[in-house]
Amino acid sequence: MNSGVNGLDEILHGGFVEGRMYLVHGQPGTGKTLLGMHFLEEGLENDETVLFIHGEESREEILANGFAVDTDISDAEFLDLGPESEFFIEDDSYDLVEPSDLERDRYTKKIHEAIEEIDPSRVVVDPISQLRYVEANEYQFRKRILAFMRFLKQHEITVAVTATLNSDPEYDTELRSLSDGIIELIRTENGRRITATKHRALGQMSGDHGMAIRSGGLEIFPSLVPEQQNSSFEPQRVHSGIDELDELLGGGFDHRTVTFISGPTGAGKTTTGTQLLTQAAKDGLNSSIYLFEENIETFTHRAESIDIPVEQMREAGTLSVTEVEPLTLSSEEFAHMVKQQVEEQDTDIVMIDGIDGYTISIQGQERVLVRKLHALTRYLKNQGVAVLITNEIPEITGISTATNNQISYIADNIAFVSYVEMDGSLRKVIGVLKKRTGGFEQTLREFEITSDGIRVGEPLTGLHGILQGSPRMGRTANIGRNE
Repeated sequence: MNSGVNGLDEILHGGFVEGRMYLVHGQPGTGKTLLGMHFLEEGLENDETVLFIHGEESREEILANGFAVDTDISDAEFLDLGPESEFFIEDDSYDLVEPSDLERDRYTKKIHEAIEEIDPSRVVVDPISQLRYVEANEYQFRKRILAFMRFLKQHEITVAVTATLNSDPEYDTELRSLSDGIIELIRTENGRRITATKHRALGQMSGDHGMAIRSGGLEIFPSLVPEQQNSSFEPQRVHSGIDELDELLGGGFDHRTVTFISGPTGAGKTTTGTQLLTQAAKDGLNSSIYLFEENIETFTHRAESIDIPVEQMREAGTLSVTEVEPLTLSSEEFAHMVKQQVEEQDTDIVMIDGIDGYTISIQGQERVLVRKLHALTRYLKNQGVAVLITNEIPEITGISTATNNQISYIADNIAFVSYVEMDGSLRKVIGVLKKRTGGFEQTLREFEITSDGIRVGEPLTGLHGILQGSPRMGRTANIGRNE
């Protein structure tokens, strides 16, 4: 049975099991009621009869909250167990019997009559704690829930109950043990998360997953789990279109590999990656670039000023450019966006510009984000996609580390652009530190960005200490400017 939220069905390996009870718990404001509303809305769209049992909010309030996020359950049946507004000024007294006995009998009778009369296939109880408050103790509460579950199963009803836990450990334990499935909603400074900790019969995806509440309601983004790839590796090259650079790269980088382009700020990392995408477009390949550190307008202007036709490629459909807004996406939602674009647009190359912007802009802790990025790159490689990632290193001159953040294990290839100081001025060099799928030129070449694009010189010879940032010339030094 579909839960009404696609991502949740994936986490639950297909959705809810009919005739079972699911506990949706979390602190106030995490989206528990909204998840229940999506569950009922799915039933209404399937022409099912559904029932919303509520006690804290009125029907009008529930519908208004749903309309605010484009969720409509106005055709559902509603059973209000909350007190009438007149209760505030009434002075009822009970003689000879406990008040809870009367309330319990009232609740039980109302629920029984409603279900017998309506015969729903789906029921939401929001919150289940309203049944707890009228029981004398945990033993009675457990008996009441067990009886409630058996009654629902006899009628083949699937029920979702909401609860705010952690206030009473015994109450928490009872609800957890009696539920067939447990879904936890969390809201932290790093965004919303969802976890399924229990699902009888079908099992569930482990770990926590991305979640967001948007104008269209609740959206869930399961963690990306790449499948095992058993197909043989057939090299296909990504060329730069610059003969000297392709010679340095050993003919170019291969598809199904991850290439890091490292270097200090302003050295030309993004330009080098964009040059590869430009040649890919000429070779009939489709590319996507995700900008984390500048907007589309600035990126386009910079590229066009050095004769890289970004706008033309976008209009032709060979290049897609996406600007990622800071702290609006979880790592799972970003991976979902990339995955969807790769599958719908038949993307051959994905460029992430850059890794620092990714770890700052995406919600979550840096250590977890790097792990999620690794999973995304594995998925892309399995799809035959070439991945380019720009990576800023702190040194202005020289190379002491290949990448920052201890992420070099993700990279199949590492190219770098760096500054060197020569004759009192800064010059740039480009080189390759690593290439898993073939040979490369183990030299450095001078690198220059001009109004006509990138220029790469002949291999530098007779120089020492370039990687330290202060080259020393030998007798046969060769570091002439490109003409």
